[in-house]
Amino acid sequence: MTPARIWTAVLTAFVATAVGWVALDAWTGSGHNPPVLGWFAVAGTVTLVAVLLGAGLQVRRWVHGQGQAQVDPLLAARIAVLAKAGAYGGALLTGWYLAQALDIYPDLVGARQSRFVIALIAAASAVALAIAGFVVQRWCRVPPPGDDDASGTGQGSQRDPVP
Repeated sequence: MTPARIWTAVLTAFVATAVGWVALDAWTGSGHNPPVLGWFAVAGTVTLVAVLLGAGLQVRRWVHGQGQAQVDPLLAARIAVLAKAGAYGGALLTGWYLAQALDIYPDLVGARQSRFVIALIAAASAVALAIAGFVVQRWCRVPPPGDDDASGTGQGSQRDPVP
């Protein structure tokens, strides 16, 4: 499995912001109300961050020999895939929430101000999800078999993701 790339996630966030903003502008321009954005979006995203970091920490401890219990390699691989999904999903959600904030921004009056703040906080929590995905993905890498080798070839600095 190839690891998620930061530039791909950033590009995903920018494209999602642009497409979401155009779609929301067309939606609200045709007389519809903007989609409802509540604190459940923030709470759900923060919960995903906590679950991802918790699962990744277990694998990190096992990889570095600090954990008491063995972790099934298949479970570690699934957590690595979840981390990649968290990185890209967080980027996509960041774009969507920023698009909502941009759609609300020109008319910040009354309840729209609170929706704008919620959209920005939701975007920040989505950024946290993307960052957690990249961090956990890094935690799931195991050193190659020759990492203890002092040959000076530089091969020990490369790490392969969990299969």
